[in-house]
Amino acid sequence: MNDAVAAAVAPDEKVLVVDFGAQYAQLIARRVREANVYSEIVPSTITAEELAAREPSAVILSGGPKSVHVEGAPSMDPGLYELGVPVLGICYGAQLLAQQLGGTVARGGAGEYGRTTMDPIDGADSRLLVGDLAHTQTVWMSHFDAVTEVPAGFAATASSPGAKVAVLEDHERRFYGVQYHPEVAHTPHGQMLMERFLHDVAGLRADWTMENFVDTSVEAIRAQVGTGRAICGLSGGVDSAVAAALVHKAIGPQLTCVFVDTGLMRKNEGEQVVETFRRHQGIELIHVRAEDRFFERLAGVTDPEEKRKAIGELFIRVFEDARGGIEDATFLVQGTLYPDVIESGNGHASTIKSHHNVGGLPDDLDFELVEPLRALFKDEVRAVGAELGLPDEIVWRQPFPGPGLGVRIIGEVTPDKVATLQEADAIVREELKIAGLEREIWQSFAVLPDIRTVGVMGDERTYGYPVIIRAVTSEDAMTADWARIPYEVLETMASRIINEVAGVNRVAYDITSKPPGTIEWE
Repeated sequence: MNDAVAAAVAPDEKVLVVDFGAQYAQLIARRVREANVYSEIVPSTITAEELAAREPSAVILSGGPKSVHVEGAPSMDPGLYELGVPVLGICYGAQLLAQQLGGTVARGGAGEYGRTTMDPIDGADSRLLVGDLAHTQTVWMSHFDAVTEVPAGFAATASSPGAKVAVLEDHERRFYGVQYHPEVAHTPHGQMLMERFLHDVAGLRADWTMENFVDTSVEAIRAQVGTGRAICGLSGGVDSAVAAALVHKAIGPQLTCVFVDTGLMRKNEGEQVVETFRRHQGIELIHVRAEDRFFERLAGVTDPEEKRKAIGELFIRVFEDARGGIEDATFLVQGTLYPDVIESGNGHASTIKSHHNVGGLPDDLDFELVEPLRALFKDEVRAVGAELGLPDEIVWRQPFPGPGLGVRIIGEVTPDKVATLQEADAIVREELKIAGLEREIWQSFAVLPDIRTVGVMGDERTYGYPVIIRAVTSEDAMTADWARIPYEVLETMASRIINEVAGVNRVAYDITSKPPGTIEWE
């Protein structure tokens, strides 16, 4: 979706979250959206003029890993404070706000980390700490520096053992700061404070809903496509499925879906995709069997970035070849999400990895992109899918990367390795379903590394592949924790994989969080 159309989808009220390098900047944006207010993340290098051009209704300054006193610490264009919009600083953001407006930030004795208690200051006039918030509460702190003197016009309204200014407020200018982290689950009343700032202090409406998003998106898609034709690269995953359903609602028979069977899908998934969309959703579907082309293109390719880009480029080439009776199609529908855009780099952030539908597109792309989900997080996409009436087996399907098993096989991708991984992966997913853990786990799958290990099976020495099980819990894939699957479930998975999948003699479980790792191995 081009910038003009994306702007049409965004509501007239938006909160800009300024990212100072905090792990939880994306979580802040999610919490704002949970309050039914639209949010976007912007870099700290943004100028006040650029901020003003985006017409924010409020600004939130995130936390950050550095001290405001160290050389090279991220700063903020002080022109922000002249824009007349409400500002909330969180942790580092609160310290920076206080420092830039004339207050004092000093190093504390031992800092304050983890859960602590915070008390309102008697007699202080607070707009944030009212109702249930105006009592002693548990909050999550993570700071060494602290505000020791508030700027002119501010009042300290709460304190903690390690921060005599835990909350500072300037009602006249609508500037606020909190030393703790209201966006994390460890602060029980954190979301209440966020909503207090957004709705009561900033006066923002609670109208960012998926029902409204569908309505505005349909109008925007119709405006972009007009009387043209569009094709959608349908992978069978949640993102492309919801994107296809949304665009189909907007332009109906002007959309044709192209399902490219790369040979890199999960076991039996290709047949399920065709059955669901061709027979049950009534969407025109072209089924292209291209396994041989993808295996040929990936032969000898081992670098993960090269694999992603090779798969992304071949996808486009196959789409172009599949036009057939729709040579006039000039629009390509993709299920790009907001985390994809952030991770692939947007001119301000470094590229973590190229997503096939963001960084893997060829330079000579012969389509105009339609990306109706580009502003959404994953849980919002599921809500849109439910709003559109898609079946649960599609809406709640686990995320699956566009390059498929190609990025879950470390090293060269071959038909034999894919067949091995499909069987192992099917066992992982089946056992989680039997254990009733499907909805609790964000993503679970098997990985086939490019190594062999020695084993003993039936009193004979073996030299086979290990399989690594990966399962994580998450809210939006920006951060993730490894899933605490019960030992007995892991034991059953391992036993079945070793006994049922030829060529595998060892199973390991990945207990790495994100960060430092990513969810996928490549």
